[in-house]
Amino acid sequence: MRRLIEITIPLSAWLLITMPLWLSFWHPALVAYLIITFDIYWFYKSFSLAYYAIRSFLTMQAHIKVDWISEAKRQKNFAKLHHVIIIPQFKEPIHILRRTLDSLSSQDFPKKRLFVVLATEEKDEKHEETAQILLKEYGKKFGKFIVTIHPLLAGEVAGKSSNMAFAGKHIVSVLQKDNIDLALTTVTSCDADAMLHPKYFSYLSYMFLTDPDRQYHFYQGAILFYSNIWRIPLPNKMFNTIGSIWNFSLLSQPNRFINFSTYSLSLQTVVDAGFWDTDVIPEDYHLYFKVYFTKGKKVATHGLFLPVLVDAAESTGFFRTFVNQYEQSKRWAWGVSDVPFVIMNACVHKEIVFTDRLRRIILLLEQHIFWPSNWFLLTLGSTLPPLINPDFARTVLGHNLARISSGILTLSAIFLVIVFIIDWRIKPSRPKEYAMWKLPFLYLQWFTLPIISFFLSALPGLDAHTRLMLGKRLEYRVTEKV
Repeated sequence: MRRLIEITIPLSAWLLITMPLWLSFWHPALVAYLIITFDIYWFYKSFSLAYYAIRSFLTMQAHIKVDWISEAKRQKNFAKLHHVIIIPQFKEPIHILRRTLDSLSSQDFPKKRLFVVLATEEKDEKHEETAQILLKEYGKKFGKFIVTIHPLLAGEVAGKSSNMAFAGKHIVSVLQKDNIDLALTTVTSCDADAMLHPKYFSYLSYMFLTDPDRQYHFYQGAILFYSNIWRIPLPNKMFNTIGSIWNFSLLSQPNRFINFSTYSLSLQTVVDAGFWDTDVIPEDYHLYFKVYFTKGKKVATHGLFLPVLVDAAESTGFFRTFVNQYEQSKRWAWGVSDVPFVIMNACVHKEIVFTDRLRRIILLLEQHIFWPSNWFLLTLGSTLPPLINPDFARTVLGHNLARISSGILTLSAIFLVIVFIIDWRIKPSRPKEYAMWKLPFLYLQWFTLPIISFFLSALPGLDAHTRLMLGKRLEYRVTEKV
């Protein structure tokens, strides 16, 4: 059953991509109507992106100014609340880890109740050296600073999920010995390059303590690929700008929001769900659905309207940075490998309302099937039917198809202006070393969007889908840091 689903989902994407080719011979009008429908859907998605990005921007502007620590201190059980931060790392440059730990030591929440777990890998030959240096520099800045060494066991898949599982089980045993209430402890899966806003844990504390359904909820800030945005080449800059604003808009869409990258939840909830699995790569989505199938309909991700700055994919030189971004996008797209797990469990867990299970599956399929296929439908879909079927080209619909499609997509492009303005308002200021003469190219780069989105979104997405369809597993690849 699982293998059948693994073949069917990528095959659906391939059928969508090739549909204008093979269907235009027999039913070109049907192809035309499908392309126009998809263009309208894309207009709606573009409008939604702009609308929810504006909402998130206005909310974040207000929430940054709130004295969250004072608000949190007024809540019952604040004195008993603890936060665990697990930082899984494998061969990360020590300056990147220092930057992340500095952001944690700058939190306005009492540091004695922040427990940091540096989750290292045994196969990293420098893990002991890195751990000793950081333990000496940061060990006394937090209530606990624990180093775990994950040995990759038989049956485990190398990557963040198996490392998180090992570190999570270790810290639970430590806290239980200290009689710390796991239900009043959050755990944050923190990427090694993530810089959390200084108010992150005070804001999280307030949200957690005032949430009557906190055992069902994940919490996440705005994941923005802005730490090195001024250093990376223009194509990567534009790709990560759109990705950042997309992440930003999700904060205002709780019905579509699934945690990823750096996120927080109740440590007791992790225990109840059986921790992170050790045989998967997409650890964030997988944990979300493990919790969902354990606890049911109330499971959701709530936005914390504060920035979490992370690095965009980068390397030495233009070409290697481009390749690094491609590989990262492919790893993200490999999340499609988790869809069979969701579908199969949705069929089993009939105690959860059917409509809710169906809604979540549809949202997941929408994301993953359209990921590799939307570029082909938007850019080539309207031109192929008249070319392949000359008789259709002589009809009114065939003659006007490209014009109708282009008009809808031009209207959709207007919303990119809003994306650009919000990006300009929230990303870090231009550093002095970034030459003024380069600024016009930040505007001109948007004309290359179809090319960039093909190489950095559609192609890696298609790569991941095809690998899954052919049964070729993807090895976890840590994104290179500079």
